[in-house]
Amino acid sequence: MLTSLYVRHFAVVEAAEIAFGPGLTVVSGETGAGKSLLVDALMLLAGARADSGMVRAGSDRAELAAEFDLAELPEARDWLQREELDEDGVCQLRRVIRTEGSSKAWINGRPANTRQLGELASLLVEIHGQHEHQALLSRSHQMSLLDAYAGHEVLLAQVRDSALQWRELGARMRKLSGGEDREQRIELLRHELGELEKWVLPATELTELEANHRRLANAGRLAEGAAGVVELLDGDSEFALRRALGRAHSELGKLAALDDKLSPLLELLDNATIELGEAADGLGRYAQDVDLDPERYTEVDNHLGRLHELSRRHRLPVAELHDKLAGLRTELAELEGAGDALDQLAAQRQRLQHDHASAAAELSVARATAASRLDTEVSILMAELGMAGGQLKIELETVASDEPDPQGRERCELLVSANPGQPPRPLRKVASGGELARISLAIEVATLGKDTVGSMIFDEVDTGIGGAVAEVVGQKLRALGGQRQVLCVTHLPQVAAQGHAHLLVSKHSDGDSTHTRIDRLDAGGRRDELARMLGGVEITRETRAHAKQMLERAQTA
Repeated sequence: MLTSLYVRHFAVVEAAEIAFGPGLTVVSGETGAGKSLLVDALMLLAGARADSGMVRAGSDRAELAAEFDLAELPEARDWLQREELDEDGVCQLRRVIRTEGSSKAWINGRPANTRQLGELASLLVEIHGQHEHQALLSRSHQMSLLDAYAGHEVLLAQVRDSALQWRELGARMRKLSGGEDREQRIELLRHELGELEKWVLPATELTELEANHRRLANAGRLAEGAAGVVELLDGDSEFALRRALGRAHSELGKLAALDDKLSPLLELLDNATIELGEAADGLGRYAQDVDLDPERYTEVDNHLGRLHELSRRHRLPVAELHDKLAGLRTELAELEGAGDALDQLAAQRQRLQHDHASAAAELSVARATAASRLDTEVSILMAELGMAGGQLKIELETVASDEPDPQGRERCELLVSANPGQPPRPLRKVASGGELARISLAIEVATLGKDTVGSMIFDEVDTGIGGAVAEVVGQKLRALGGQRQVLCVTHLPQVAAQGHAHLLVSKHSDGDSTHTRIDRLDAGGRRDELARMLGGVEITRETRAHAKQMLERAQTA
């Protein structure tokens, strides 16, 4: 549910923040006051294309923000989690439009693109009145609406799951069979495995091989260097460390005889002498034991060379060749045993195709029954909404395919005739915005509570109607508001009287600039606004009394 909308420097609005509650909220105002600005703002937050003309004159940018309560919108919560944009159950949309025409968007404070805005907004709000922003014009949405109206979710899941599993098994069978290249692939795998098994090593053995190669390649330097260090530590030179350490020990011994505090330091020199001797002995043994084996070096160098050659051929680091070996072994085993596996998969696939055919046939019958029922309900509502003789027909077109389809055997198209004698035409081709809005309203009322969108916006819903039909439209919107949040821009008092809340859009000018205000009306304000809508410029005591009666009748209906 939409809980708040904030606009700043947007068109003629300097700044406005509106809080929304449940039920039907009506928006009214004088012609040209900017009643549709709220709808325009929501469209932009839903990813509509922005341009610099939407920025208030004298400002460098327009700012729009909306916040939604997701408590009853699990699909929107799931979408935010998938996109990693969730924030403790909060949903905030923000968009900034600059005078040069550029715009930026955020979802829960994180940068987002218009695709993401559109996807999320489609789960939050449904806008009726402009062709390009109505989900009902989408054939896929029409089918979803029919299926939701029919309430056969379990059957739908059976059809979808069996078709997807059938496709998955088909992909596995194609991979196993390998087509005409299967035998060639087996031969290639055997050849590659032969090479890899000969040369590739597990990680620990590879590390040891590389260490051996490094040691063998530098054996001469290691032996010579170790011997040189032994000479520095314990050689015949008077500068050898062991001789110097002996002299230092002798001198410190004399000093320690004079002061006991030096005794611990003398012990340190004793330890250093011992450790230095051990280091010299160890290095001496190392220098003698260094492996100067040219044949072993050639063997190790050749092994590493083959590994690097395999690395280039398979386009993998040497360390990953062992995993590649395991993968090729698995693939070869599958291909060599493909006969039995293919038979098992084919049998499973045949069962799935049978299950799908059975479920899809049952789904087709259920859809046809639901379509006939929905046809009748919507056609009756269309007559009540001022389109007497109009009718809705749901056309189910069979899709010719030998393969199981996740959507079932048919596609849906809503056909509408708004007037008697007119042939039904696709809803998406209905030209009149007012007719389209009322038809959408009839469908929404007939399928009340069946879709998952939390907020519905109706613009132009009362175009071209009045009197009793206008009152019926208002009553239907109010009934819809009992189940969902509804925002309706209207110029008819019969519709405005039915609102649970009323917003007034008014334009003001100080001679230098013009700005629009959006105010929430109290009971007295509502009465006066209805009186204005009823009586025009001059508001009489009679029009106020009539307005009061309309409000009271709407509240007690």
